Amino acid sequence: MSWQPVIVEGHFGEWLQGRMGATGPVALVTVRCPPLRVRAPGADDPPFSRDQLAHFAAQLGSPAQFPGATCNAPLGGGAGASTATLIALARAAGITASAEALAAACLAVEGASDPLMFPQPDTLLWASREGRILRRMPPPPTCQILGGFWGRPHRTDPGDMDFDDITDLAAAWAEAVQLRDLRRCATLASTSAQRCTERRGPPPYLTPDPTPDLARDLGALGWLRAHTGSARGLIFAPGTVPRDGAGALAEAEFSGVISFRTGGA
Repeated sequence: MSWQPVIVEGHFGEWLQGRMGATGPVALVTVRCPPLRVRAPGADDPPFSRDQLAHFAAQLGSPAQFPGATCNAPLGGGAGASTATLIALARAAGITASAEALAAACLAVEGASDPLMFPQPDTLLWASREGRILRRMPPPPTCQILGGFWGRPHRTDPGDMDFDDITDLAAAWAEAVQLRDLRRCATLASTSAQRCTERRGPPPYLTPDPTPDLARDLGALGWLRAHTGSARGLIFAPGTVPRDGAGALAEAEFSGVISFRTGGA
């Protein structure tokens, strides 16, 4: 079969994630990460069973024939590797489904999805367990993220609803991105990350999360994290990442240290 070569970007944790109200849906604003990506066709087998791929294909009204894929993001890292892989497989197979249909098919396989099938996923307040857009907003201001993966991978459990209410943060975020206020966006991301850490705690095999201290010591505007996953990042204005930043993260036992620009149109 002839495959169409495609690349699908992953993400790097979330600017915000939590419940919309005490009993509302889990919602998030994702962090675009162009360097983390899935290529299809690729050399590796997809991280899904035959039954899962058949179910995915059936949701899209297509034969269950997909190529391999190559991904440079770890599963369970909070970088969207599984969602990006499904999207890449569908597009490489020539499936022309809408972003909404792809989201529904991903949800049917995984029970939760990132909004990576949309052209500007970081402009969406996204209900990740329902596969729907709650609100459209401007993108975050252009910034630079220095980050990596801290601790073991932790894959998303779609039944996990143990998150703080972020209704206040989501409203403030919409205002901050409208004003292009990077400092305020960084503060809101730090608040969401800290709420998540305080609620869920570090894994029992790890010392307390070093990311807030790294943000302070390296002069970052704030920090962010994968709310279920090991990605952690420091937020800087473009061109202000300190030269010793990557070494400081490596010393704190971060793996896969990466620096990338995100946000903007």
